[in-house]
Amino acid sequence: MRKKRFVLCSLLLLLAVGTWAKGNDWLSLFNESNLNGWIQKNGEASYWVEDGVIMGKTVAGSPNSFLCTENEYADFELRFEVKLFDNELNSGVQIRSTTKAPEGDEAFGRVNGPQVEIEASGAKGAEAGYLYGEACGGWMTPEELRIPHKNFDDGQWNKYRIVAKGPRIQTWVNGKLISDLVDEEKFKSHPSGFIGLQVHGVGDRGPYQVGWRNIRLKVLD
Repeated sequence: MRKKRFVLCSLLLLLAVGTWAKGNDWLSLFNESNLNGWIQKNGEASYWVEDGVIMGKTVAGSPNSFLCTENEYADFELRFEVKLFDNELNSGVQIRSTTKAPEGDEAFGRVNGPQVEIEASGAKGAEAGYLYGEACGGWMTPEELRIPHKNFDDGQWNKYRIVAKGPRIQTWVNGKLISDLVDEEKFKSHPSGFIGLQVHGVGDRGPYQVGWRNIRLKVLD
C-alpha cells in the first residue's frame, strides 16, 4: 500500500510539473547564429548576425525596412533587448502585423500594424515604449499620454517587455510600465500577425545601426 501511494504521489507530482512547464514555455525567436525563421519585408536596410545579436543598418534613400518572423502570433508576451548604436536612429518592433498591396516592395505589400517605439532619450526624453500604428493610422497611444521619459538608456542594452492579450497591449521599458492601452478597433483589424524588427528610413543621413538580442516569446492561452 505504501509503495502504491508513493507511485501515485510521484505521478501527480510529474503531472503538476509538466503542466507548469507547458504553461510557462518560452519560445526563442532567434537562434543567435543566423536569421533562420526570419524574412525581410520592405526597404533595403541590411540585417545580419554578429556575436549573438541581430544587427540592422540603414541604407541611404531606403524606406522603412522590417525583418519579420515567418510565424504569426495572436496573444503573447514578448521580451527582448535592444540597443541603438546611433541615437539619431529611431526604430521599433512590430507586433500582430501584416502586409498589404499594392504598396511596399514587389515581393510583399506594405508592412502595417502596431509598433512599439524604440527611441533614444536624448536631452528631452523619448517616446520609447509607446504604440504607433505603422501604415495603419499613426499613433495609437493618445497624445496626452505620450509623455517623454528617460527610461531608455542611451548607448546601452535596454530590456523591453510587451504583453498583448485581446485588445489590451502593455509595454515596459527596463522594468517601468510605459503604456497600458486598450484599442478595440486595432484589435479588430490586427488580431494576429508577425513580429518585425524595424530599421527606420533616414533619407540621406547615416549609416546608423541598431541591435536586438535575447528575443523570446510566450504564447498566452
